Amino acid sequence: MDFKSLEKLELNKILSAVSDYASTDGGKTRITSCVPSSDLSEVRNRLALTAECDRLLYKYGVSKIENFCNLSDEITRAAKGSALSCGELLNAAALLRSARCAFISIDKTDKDDIVLIRRISQNLYYNKNLEDDITDKIISVDAVSDSASERLFSIRSKIRNLNAKIREKLSEYTSGKYGEYLQDSIVTMRNDRYVIPVKAEHKSHVRGLIHDRSKTGATFFIEPEYVLELNNELIALSIDEREEVEAILKALSLRIGEMSEQLLKDMDILYELDSLYARAEYSYAHKCTMPKVNDKGYISIVKGRHPLIDKNKCVPVSIELGDKYSYLLLSGANTGGKTVTMKMTGLFCLMAACGLFIPVADGSAVSVFDNVYCDIGDSQSIEESLSTFSSHLTNIINICNSADARSLVLIDELGGGTNPDEGQAIAKAVVEHLVNRGTKGIVTTHFTPLKEFAYSMNGIENASMEFDSNTLKPLYSIKIGLPGASNALAIARRLGMDKSILERAEGYLSEGARAFENVVRRAEDSRIEAEKKLAEVTEIQREWRDKLAKVNSQIEELNKEKEKINRSARAESRRIISDRTEKAEEMLAAIEEIFQKEELKEADLIAARTIKNRLKNAAFEEESDIKKAVDFTAATVQNIEIGKEVYVKAMECRGTVTGLNVKKDEVEVNTGTLKMHVKIKDLFIVGNKVQQQQKVKVVKKLPRSMPVLEINILGLTVPEALYEVDNFIDRAVTDNLEEVKIIHGVGTGKLRSAIHERLKKHKNVESFRLGKYGEGETGVTFVKLK
Repeated sequence: MDFKSLEKLELNKILSAVSDYASTDGGKTRITSCVPSSDLSEVRNRLALTAECDRLLYKYGVSKIENFCNLSDEITRAAKGSALSCGELLNAAALLRSARCAFISIDKTDKDDIVLIRRISQNLYYNKNLEDDITDKIISVDAVSDSASERLFSIRSKIRNLNAKIREKLSEYTSGKYGEYLQDSIVTMRNDRYVIPVKAEHKSHVRGLIHDRSKTGATFFIEPEYVLELNNELIALSIDEREEVEAILKALSLRIGEMSEQLLKDMDILYELDSLYARAEYSYAHKCTMPKVNDKGYISIVKGRHPLIDKNKCVPVSIELGDKYSYLLLSGANTGGKTVTMKMTGLFCLMAACGLFIPVADGSAVSVFDNVYCDIGDSQSIEESLSTFSSHLTNIINICNSADARSLVLIDELGGGTNPDEGQAIAKAVVEHLVNRGTKGIVTTHFTPLKEFAYSMNGIENASMEFDSNTLKPLYSIKIGLPGASNALAIARRLGMDKSILERAEGYLSEGARAFENVVRRAEDSRIEAEKKLAEVTEIQREWRDKLAKVNSQIEELNKEKEKINRSARAESRRIISDRTEKAEEMLAAIEEIFQKEELKEADLIAARTIKNRLKNAAFEEESDIKKAVDFTAATVQNIEIGKEVYVKAMECRGTVTGLNVKKDEVEVNTGTLKMHVKIKDLFIVGNKVQQQQKVKVVKKLPRSMPVLEINILGLTVPEALYEVDNFIDRAVTDNLEEVKIIHGVGTGKLRSAIHERLKKHKNVESFRLGKYGEGETGVTFVKLK
């Protein structure tokens, strides 16, 4: 890769921003030192790894890599037998913990879409016992726990007891008869031994060893011979303590050294995982998507945003290259976004080659290149005495000599900085040379001859950055196939240049240049206007589609309401039939009771004939009662009012009056699911139900069983089960039930399938479903009746 071009395209800034998401210094280094790959399979593998990390972090909730220090030197020393310090051992424990957490969190995510990362994490090594031993025995960067070993606990207990004993003995000096000889009533330490501060003039009164003297000479620090042996014993215990601590650290360090190869490998794997997680985090934070990659030079960017520009201010740009044409000749007004678009194209290819997602819409594609060359910006070199043009030309020469079919070339203002005639001639020749070599690329220009040249040469296509000629503001949108006008004079006019100067400038334009720019400008204006009209037509079509969908939805709601009313009517009919049947059974039972008497009297015969007549007239009474069940009155302007319950004849449904318009002879009716405006003449006012008078007292009732809500057909053959189910559903309909349950069990599923086939064709079945969790699941079927 041409590293100067990578820097000009600002890949280093992107990698630096990605590294901010890494947890470890090693992970940050992996990212900032990443070099774009030119191998298609390697790039696809990098992107796949980033995609898996994205799923781990944001779909399966896996945590990032825990931070740890670089322990390469410490682990190497431990492998050679050196003892590590408390702090170094704690860092080693942090490494072991990071490896353990990474391994377990990835391993427990047993998903088919996590393959590559699991393959990496399976090589992680961790030792929970050693990790716990280190954290239990070492309590800080410079202290070992008392419980690190039994011997250390014993030694430190003796030291504490001895310290207390020595202080107790010395307190006799500070508070007893020797108190007048002391400078202060305190006990202090010199050379790790307890001493007391004695006045210089009284040092002969206190027997013991002199360890120190104050700078003024007024105080001598004397160790009384009374505690001499105790201090000696304390020193000996301190030596034992130090040796025991060293032995503990040595033992832990030895265990670290024994697994040095695995730990060094762990560091390498964790740094790699950390860098992959950082790529996924960056992509998520910047709303990036995974592009399709190829090695054919095809680039298709859909709504791309330059990642270094504030996403709230950046206008998405779409661009295509490498299929029907190899080069885009990008023209248009200054500040229109040509350079940014060109840099964005190259940067996206480099980002993908580093395994990074790019801020584009779905469906975008980039290509893998062996080299990306660019000549952008002012490259004037004072050290090499090169002018701007000379510096650009040097870069162009290098590109022409080095670029091949596997190269992407990006050149800004080709041929600029010198005589326009010679500059455009060089530009034509360079573009022709690069196209013939099979390279892919983008060239920006303001040269009119170069725009005309693009029309006559295969492999290169004109493109323009849109510019609103009315507001003189760029629109940051690319249009392929049409060159853009520079609009230099229009911009100068907008910025306030004197009118007379602009008129003279227009006079200096050549006739051909003026004609070409006018044609381009008019064509661009016409295209923009046509696209506005197309957008308006598209919006109108969308509105009408929405309205049509709304009407269809209302029709569907009306059909549902109608079906609901029909179901309610069927249920009411079943109820009336059930009531009439019960009354008929009661009358039959009364007649039966009369004729069971041994001796019939005249009154019994009269009662029997009366019941017979009632039974005979039951059919007529039933029809009459149904008709009288609801009292309908034709609606008029006089009797209609808000709040009345009405029957809508056209819709065959009931509703409530919510609005009244006497002038139009119509009302607003709310049917529950929708509101409608209906003419008054099409309505009936619903009255109260007519109360039926009970005419016969029941003497005897036939026993009626409670409705059966479920049937168990376990153990039956298919024909037997179908027969029982048919009878069961018929009884359920008669009992006016809405839902029943069939218990058929799981088994081979043959019985369940046969039942379901019968239910699909049954005239009284509206729908059916298997049981939910807690209802019997696949062993039962719930049936909803019509």
